[in-house]
Amino acid sequence: MKQNIYNDNTFFEKYSRMRRSVKGLEGAGEWKTLEKMLPEFQDKRVLDLGCGYGWHCQYAIEHGAKSVIGIDISDKMLAVAAEKTSKEIQYICQPIEDAAFPESSFDIVMSSLAFHYLESFDDIAHKVFSWLSDNGAFVFSVEHPVFTAYGAQDWHRDSNGNILHFPIDNYFYEGKREANFLDEKVTKYHKTLTTYVNALLQSGFGITGIVEPQPGEEMLATIESMKDELRRPMMLIISARKNASA
Repeated sequence: MKQNIYNDNTFFEKYSRMRRSVKGLEGAGEWKTLEKMLPEFQDKRVLDLGCGYGWHCQYAIEHGAKSVIGIDISDKMLAVAAEKTSKEIQYICQPIEDAAFPESSFDIVMSSLAFHYLESFDDIAHKVFSWLSDNGAFVFSVEHPVFTAYGAQDWHRDSNGNILHFPIDNYFYEGKREANFLDEKVTKYHKTLTTYVNALLQSGFGITGIVEPQPGEEMLATIESMKDELRRPMMLIISARKNASA
């Protein structure tokens, strides 16, 4: 049974109150970094895997994409996407793992913070390679392997609640982790940096960028807790191209 935590009423309500849910792309700490890594969308066919509220789909449409398809397992998320984004976008409610398209269906495939919910990244990398046209772009963000390794995804604190450090353990033991996200238990899958990079290379991609994003100056200046995000990486963004030189 594929996980669909975003259809849980309690979790969905909590998620809807997050800064990135309310403010869209501008509310996401990694957005400015991700935006710089995105290719040109003009006249391109675009697929967004794990599209959520559809913010990235909307960005593609606003920047001239010819067509945009967003896939997400949660019909609750897609209902919001359909309400808040362009009617030109086609949304499909299904697990990412079940997605199937003919070869060379897209010029750009992107994904934001979805692949750590999937057991296998190798399968996705091979599928995306097939779906992309020659020289097509693949850009995605995931939770950083340092962030997913231990599992709990929370700071270690002293008896007064002050942050001591972020735990990292069992890094090379890939697989299922029970994480605490929005005070709810969520299943995620830890993968090493080697797994992400090698899956792309072995599928035929050339890697064009790897960035560990940091909060922007505005967020650091206005949100006190953001300073702690400089103590360990939380996210990883990778861009790649089909048949490009590594």
